[in-house]
Amino acid sequence: MITAIDRKEHIEVVYLLYNYKHNKHQVFNVILDFDNLEIDSVIGIYKSADWYERELSEMFGIKIKGRKIKRLLLEEWNGTTYPLRKDYVWGSTYKVR
Repeated sequence: MITAIDRKEHIEVVYLLYNYKHNKHQVFNVILDFDNLEIDSVIGIYKSADWYERELSEMFGIKIKGRKIKRLLLEEWNGTTYPLRKDYVWGSTYKVR
């Protein structure tokens, strides 16, 4: 699982990895400054990361290095920020597929 958290002063990307064979999990946190919202893709290692990376891109505005992500969740985006960030103004108009 991959998600992000807007901490106001930075964005924290959280990776939760689970090993079914050994029943172990590991959590990794990556801190991103708002000046440089870019992170490497992990899709080469974890194919299931595709949708999670799409969410990071569309909902938080994080660029995923090495990937061109076409919008799937937000058809048209008029806002000046992204829906899962704290500076998002509720009531902004956009179309959802």
